[in-house]
Amino acid sequence: MEPENLTSAVTAAPAPDLSLLVIGLLKGVQYREQDERQWGDLLNLQARVRDYVAVLNLDLVLDEAEGYAFLKSRPEPADDDPAPRLPRLVARRPLSFAVSLLLALLRKKLAEFDAGGSDTRLILSRDEIADLVRVFLPDGSNEARLIDQIETHINKVVELGFLHKLKSVGGSSAGIASYEVRRILKAFVDAQWLAEFDARLAIYQTALFTTAADQKGRDE
Repeated sequence: MEPENLTSAVTAAPAPDLSLLVIGLLKGVQYREQDERQWGDLLNLQARVRDYVAVLNLDLVLDEAEGYAFLKSRPEPADDDPAPRLPRLVARRPLSFAVSLLLALLRKKLAEFDAGGSDTRLILSRDEIADLVRVFLPDGSNEARLIDQIETHINKVVELGFLHKLKSVGGSSAGIASYEVRRILKAFVDAQWLAEFDARLAIYQTALFTTAADQKGRDE
């Protein structure tokens, strides 16, 4: 009796599914850490994915080093360009002034963290994030109101995908929450923008003081 053909006994790995990859990207940002196998499929099929989403007027943004990928709308044609203006499949999300400030501060913190080169994950507590914002607020701000407002802004940044709330030790809900700053933030706040950071923060701070003064005037 001849030995069984071992080759036929090995189950072949399923071929990468292009539709599954595109659907995942249309749902949101894809991270290597979420599914290593699917990430590998995306790397192998990225040329086909780019061709596929181009029909939808989208571009694939993939950062292999940082481990994330997402879709963005292609730039709109210039006013003198006869090309048709297609509807946007990925909608723009207008951000409030406070959320924009928080994103700017987190991006700067991430740049400083990377310069240190000690780790790859920047994790901040709620209080540490609050401290980033506090220095740009007028003296005498109501502390309880400040924390409530900052938590609201943090939740919005989590919703946008730039912060990831970490589970507390033992799964308990007690204690101060901690958040990981997602590295995809670097794709939305680029190096050129960061180079103008100090000037932008001066504008932000002026606007914050103006808003606070207006609010105080209404309260009196």
